[in-house]
Amino acid sequence: MNQDWLERPVTDQSAPGDPPFTRGIYPTMYRGKRWTMRQYAGFGTAEETNARFRHLLDAGQTGLSVAFDLPTQMGYDSDHRMAEGEVGRAGVAIDSVDDMERLFHGIPLDKVSTSMTINATAAILLAMYVAVGEEQGVPLIKLQGTLQNDILKEYIARGTYIYPPEPSLRLVADIFRFTSRAKMSFNPISISGYHMREAGATAVQELGFTFANALEYVRRAQTAGLRVDDFAPRLSFFFAAYTDLFEEIAKFRAARRLWYRLMKEKFNASDAAARLRFHTQTGGATLTAQQPLNNVVRVAIQAMAAVLGGTQSLHTNSYDEALALPTERSATLALRTQQLLAHETGVPDVVDPLGGSWYVERLTEKIEAAARQLVEEVEVGGGSVKAIERGFFQEAIAHSAYEQQRDVEAGNQVVVGVNEYVTGEPLSPISAPDYSKLAEAQRKRVAELRGKRDGGRVKRTLGALEAAARESAAPLMEPILDAVRGRATLGEISDVLRSVWGMHDAK
Repeated sequence: MNQDWLERPVTDQSAPGDPPFTRGIYPTMYRGKRWTMRQYAGFGTAEETNARFRHLLDAGQTGLSVAFDLPTQMGYDSDHRMAEGEVGRAGVAIDSVDDMERLFHGIPLDKVSTSMTINATAAILLAMYVAVGEEQGVPLIKLQGTLQNDILKEYIARGTYIYPPEPSLRLVADIFRFTSRAKMSFNPISISGYHMREAGATAVQELGFTFANALEYVRRAQTAGLRVDDFAPRLSFFFAAYTDLFEEIAKFRAARRLWYRLMKEKFNASDAAARLRFHTQTGGATLTAQQPLNNVVRVAIQAMAAVLGGTQSLHTNSYDEALALPTERSATLALRTQQLLAHETGVPDVVDPLGGSWYVERLTEKIEAAARQLVEEVEVGGGSVKAIERGFFQEAIAHSAYEQQRDVEAGNQVVVGVNEYVTGEPLSPISAPDYSKLAEAQRKRVAELRGKRDGGRVKRTLGALEAAARESAAPLMEPILDAVRGRATLGEISDVLRSVWGMHDAK
């Protein structure tokens, strides 16, 4: 990184736990409580994923994180023609509340915190989680976790959207309403810079674009009648940790300070509502299929950056993820990486180890200023939805991705084992489950469910949902929850909403 700008910094004199939270959101940080170790997992069937969850919990994981397969993310049941070839491949297939029950069988939902990486169908998966909690005897107020529910970044970088932006944002705001009114210990959204970073965004773009989206969500919630100080303390964020150690540490510090200032300036939010809490995942796009054991070191450095930067929870990638779904052995090693940081390095014993460093403080100032400039550019242009419509985010990320790849190919950016220190060793063989067999079993389950449920109840609840979807101010979570309780499938519920709202055309 060019260091010509490095001069004596104007350091933030606030203490950890005090606004603007540059030095951390709690006075004692990890001395009082370690970050949540939340490993991401999803394997074909609910039973397989349940087994992985149990293994990770036994190994010391402190929070669950669910990866869903592509049909689940896109609102298709496993027996739909659009699901062909994709069932269980990118995560667990969830077609009904019965699948959700299998996923968490034997895991008491009042004892664990669950993160669900789901967006377009987030309302349906949350309803299923609530229904499983009801059947376990766990009241809403005792359910803990986070729903990703960040649809704007899907239009920008990831692509798992279903409906046009306006009805999609209506669903997001209704989830805010539902969780807030029920006083759930559940973060209704995890506003994600991670996926934009993985698509090629720079560290500055990751912050600027994430906060531009976050401001849009806050305004939508206000329009739905919610008070900022009531829902904003439950907003959570999701960032990447890459291998440029000091840049990542400074990015996390800048993020806390910038979000605090934006919330104060634009919404006059309370300190609690302006306090940034975030989950971090190490950089999936930095993992290499060549010399995969190098990824162990990359992940350790990235995890250290997240911890030094003050993350609230952390997922460490497995070294073999560039080749296939992680094995139990590699997933355990990824978890052990966090545990080594927590218990053997001494880093968590210091509240803000790099506070006062001239380099880190100045870099924090620089990243905050550049990210704020991006936020204001989006704001002046009418906000995130309009920026998406004119391709502003998409073009900027595509340009930075191109520049990064060009640097790698030209050798200006060294990637060990890829463009330097290449040994010519063959790629490791990939073992994969029998996805055809898995998909057939899942299709059979859906058919059996449809054969034994109360068809009349399903029809009534889906009809009520359709009526609510057509009424612009009607609540949506309650009719979705009723449909889920009646064993309507994820695809059937999504089809009702598709029939009313249509599907988004990326053109």
